[in-house]
Amino acid sequence: MKADNSPKMLALAVTLVSALFAAAPPAFAQSGDLEKAKQLLADHMNPPTFVAPGPAFDARHCMAGKKIMVVPVSSANPFAQDIVNAMAAAARDVGFRLDEWNNQAKPEQWVQGIDAAVAQKYDLVDLMGGTDPALLGPQIKAARAAGVKVVTTHIYDYSQSPAVPIDNSVQVDYQLVGRMIADWITIKTNRKADVLIIGSDEVVPTPPYVKALRDEMALQCGAGCRTSYINAPIPEWSTKIQPSVQAALNADPDVNYIVPIYDSMTQFVLPALRITGRSGKVRIATFNGTPFIIDAIQKGQVEMDIGESVGWVGRGFVDADMRTLCGIAPVHHLLVPYHIFDSGNAGAAGTPAEYDRGYGDVHVAGFRRLWGLE
Repeated sequence: MKADNSPKMLALAVTLVSALFAAAPPAFAQSGDLEKAKQLLADHMNPPTFVAPGPAFDARHCMAGKKIMVVPVSSANPFAQDIVNAMAAAARDVGFRLDEWNNQAKPEQWVQGIDAAVAQKYDLVDLMGGTDPALLGPQIKAARAAGVKVVTTHIYDYSQSPAVPIDNSVQVDYQLVGRMIADWITIKTNRKADVLIIGSDEVVPTPPYVKALRDEMALQCGAGCRTSYINAPIPEWSTKIQPSVQAALNADPDVNYIVPIYDSMTQFVLPALRITGRSGKVRIATFNGTPFIIDAIQKGQVEMDIGESVGWVGRGFVDADMRTLCGIAPVHHLLVPYHIFDSGNAGAAGTPAEYDRGYGDVHVAGFRRLWGLE
């Protein structure tokens, strides 16, 4: 089956492993307490605040003469490229070399990137945004044996562990996203939700993400809510999602929410809603903050999207990578706050929306102070 290589589909590869971003896990409802759930959501609709991932250090001194190679999941992915650009800007600010290994999401190209980093004596390789170490075991082992540190960023949930031995993994709280979406739907439906979830089981963080969503629905809604699930592998998004959603809506007239767990899926959900006459009746809640989905919020086609600042994410990755190279206590969790976009604040992302708007810029000065630059 042929994959859809349109620009929108290319925007999924990193956004689905992720976007994200993760905040330090705040308190959330553990006993069906909707007041705590409401507070959790309200906290993520406020302007984000900066939380230092670790103690301050002299970044310029410890990074002098060092260089980092970033191997993103795909250089054709705008989301990934914006993160790389943010990482490069942070490296220039500190004063060290950071390069990207350009690729089109092919594992053999990831292999080439690691091999090149070893041959050219880079100090660290960052497998960023979904570049799966499970496919690169021999190359990672050889790089580490040659003295090159290897890390992953933005592929694993907090609950998961790297597939092969590496030097550090900066993980994302996908389970928090699932709980937030479940809380949103529970509150909006007054515990009367019939939710169709669309996922991609082959994507590494999908299982814990979906489990958290369904568990929170069960906790908050109990017998008043139900969920159903469609698995759509990435190459089949353009061919499977629309007809599967149409069939599900025709089979169950009570569906009132659809959750495409990675928001680029939504482009294939909207036609199904139109064809079945359910536009405006079935609402959509999703995750990633991809600009064309925030545009859809502004148009009234999508209700909410949980997003992350790629500029913040990029600086967070550089911070973690520098700590790994400088022998400072490692950062395992990406402390970049989630931010909920809905009809009340989607305009802050611009019209049309942009990847890094709507989150504020407190992180820029925050990281500069942390690195001893001001």
